[in-house]
Amino acid sequence: MKRLLLLLVLLIPAPSAWAVEPLVADLSKHLVAITTGFAGTDVLLFGAIEEMDGGKAGDVVVVVRGPNKAETLRRKDRTAGIWINSGIAKVDNAPSFYQVASTRPLDQLASPAILDRHQIGLEHLDLDIRVKDAGSNLEQYRQALFRLNQKKGLYGDKVLDIGMLSQRLFRTDVHFPANVPVGVYMVEVYLMSGGQVVSAQTTPLVVSKIGIGADVFDFAHHQAAAYGLIAIALAALAGWLAAVVFKKA
Repeated sequence: MKRLLLLLVLLIPAPSAWAVEPLVADLSKHLVAITTGFAGTDVLLFGAIEEMDGGKAGDVVVVVRGPNKAETLRRKDRTAGIWINSGIAKVDNAPSFYQVASTRPLDQLASPAILDRHQIGLEHLDLDIRVKDAGSNLEQYRQALFRLNQKKGLYGDKVLDIGMLSQRLFRTDVHFPANVPVGVYMVEVYLMSGGQVVSAQTTPLVVSKIGIGADVFDFAHHQAAAYGLIAIALAALAGWLAAVVFKKA
C-alpha cells in the first residue's frame, strides 16, 4: 500500500506544471423554458481569460447559433400593378438564431479568412443558397434572409458589446425574443490575439417549451390530423355559440 501511494504521488505533477486554461466561460442558465406567458428573456454569459504573452489581454468574441433550418425566399416584382412571385431561392442550413458579441469590431480582430473559417459575423456565414431565379443573384437573397430574420429579432443587426470588468473578467447579455425557436443552441466563445483564435469553448443551451404549451405543441406536431380535426370542431362550435348569442340578442 505504501509503495502504491508513493507511486501515485510521483505521477501527480506539481501545481506549477498544471495547465492553465486561457479561456473559461459559462452561462447563467443552460435552459430557456418557454411557458404560456413567455415574453422573452436574457441569458448572462460570463467568464475569465488569461493574459497573453507580453502581458497583453486578448479579445473575446461570443457567437450564439440556433439550430439550422431550411428557408425558402421569394422575390416579388410588380406587374400591371400587382405584386407577384418572380423568383425563389432555398437555403438548407440557415441558423434559426444568430447573434455576435465582441470586445472590439470584428474587422479589427482578425482577417476575413479567419472570420470565414469560424463563421463569425453574418457576412461570414457559410450558407448553402440555391437560387432558382434568372433575375437575381445569390447575394441579394442572402441579404434578404438577413433582413427577414433581423425583423423577427432572430438575427442581430449589430455586434453587441462585451463588457470587461477587469483585464481578465468579461460578461455580456444575450436576448432571446418571445418567438425564439426551440432546440439546442451552441454558444461559442473565442479568445483572439494577434489576428488568430488562440482558444475556444462551446457550451450548449437548450430552448424548450414546458407546461401545457409544450403538450399542445407536441400534440400538434405528432398528431397533426387529429389536431386539425379538433381545431375545426372548436371553430365550428365557437361559430355556433356566437350565432346563438346574437340570435337571442
